[in-house]
Amino acid sequence: MVVAAKKTRVFVVDDEESIALTIAMILRGYGFDARFFTHANEALQAALVDCPQLLVTDVLMPELTGFDLAAKIQEINPSCKVLLFTGQPGRGRLLFKTEAADLGFELLEKPVHPSVLVAKVQRLMPTQPAGRLPRPAPGKSATKSYR
Repeated sequence: MVVAAKKTRVFVVDDEESIALTIAMILRGYGFDARFFTHANEALQAALVDCPQLLVTDVLMPELTGFDLAAKIQEINPSCKVLLFTGQPGRGRLLFKTEAADLGFELLEKPVHPSVLVAKVQRLMPTQPAGRLPRPAPGKSATKSYR
């Protein structure tokens, strides 16, 4: 009997639906069980039923910050990994980066190329079967985010 490998459950949370949906679709294409939410409280309620192994969330959202959401989800599942992302420029981004590092979270800047996103997620979740990374646009580096 062949047993299929269990997919890593990922919650993607962003108050901008197009961003949340796109990131979830990219991760699904790489074999992750990715669900997207546009309301942090909905993601939190879903976590009570079926907690993710990875949370990918925007930092600034209307209901809860990404930091607050991550803390609440980690109360439910302490082993849940957290990848925050932000479009905040300058000083705000540096503050978020410092806070994320202090909490053991990863931080990416928006916009992020899919190859950078997937590579970071695969490093956080090494048991997930590796997929083929998308190629960056010509003349662009796959190691940094795109603006």
